[in-house]
Amino acid sequence: MSRWRALRFDFQAMASPCSLQLDGQDERGMRMAAKEAMAEVKRIESKFSRYLYASVISRINQAAGRDWTELDSETDSLMTFADQLWHLSDGLFDATSGVLRKVWDFKGTQLPDPAALSQVLALVGWQHVERKGNQVRLKHVGMELDFGGFGKEYAADRAAAILQRRGIQHALVNLGGDLHALGPRGLPECQGAPWQIAIQHPRADVMQSSAPIAHLSLTRGGLATSGDYERYLVHGSKRYCHVLNPVTGWSAQGAQSVSVLATNTTTAGALSTVAMIKGDEGLAWLNSQKASFLLVQHNGQLVTNTVNGADQAPNPS
Repeated sequence: MSRWRALRFDFQAMASPCSLQLDGQDERGMRMAAKEAMAEVKRIESKFSRYLYASVISRINQAAGRDWTELDSETDSLMTFADQLWHLSDGLFDATSGVLRKVWDFKGTQLPDPAALSQVLALVGWQHVERKGNQVRLKHVGMELDFGGFGKEYAADRAAAILQRRGIQHALVNLGGDLHALGPRGLPECQGAPWQIAIQHPRADVMQSSAPIAHLSLTRGGLATSGDYERYLVHGSKRYCHVLNPVTGWSAQGAQSVSVLATNTTTAGALSTVAMIKGDEGLAWLNSQKASFLLVQHNGQLVTNTVNGADQAPNPS
């Protein structure tokens, strides 16, 4: 019988460092499965990135205010998912809100001009996305779709599904911090231990320390984190991050970061993003969703919740 081994595959996708970690005995099969999973991530990026001119998202955006765009079944299902997220979040998860980036400069120190923000905000609103059959149209010129709010998470789930279909039982997909675990560690010396995920301290830049704020144990399913530390500006000693409220156009205020564990990465990402945008109400909302999470409050205090029977658990370091 072949000996157990751990293989790691590092690659770049969706403007992020990514990796696949696989434990198993069939090295050839593991390499083939990883190659197929990485190709799937690249396919999703090519198809749905708003940064690529030939993507389906770019074609929809280019036709805004004018023409209808015909969708294949995958794109149509993601449009339906975006619609569900918008309704379930009371409009706080809005796939048309990416256009707000035009008035926010997180490399500087200035806040958006109120008049400019108001103009761009008029182009935000999922209710202005028109659908008929398998076609879609953005009602107003200048509107944009952006699947960035769940694109990496969707790709992580798709990559994990391919690995599973290839017979992989022990793997961790990591797409820029959005993760999906297929079972526990497989190496005999690990004895079925969960994958240990380090959660970045949201004030690591201020503290000048790389020490994580916590470790989460992930056995199966998805983990996603939203925070105010990836892209932000400081104005008047106040931090404004890239997680923007699509209703007001302003930066989410409240939690420093939210990490959510769920049955899949797409769900985890949606829950963490909405909780960030809800600010001070995010904690109560996560509890109402019966989610497993680790939340860092505005004062740095950690709050955790583990749903009974979950395969994963938050464990503060």
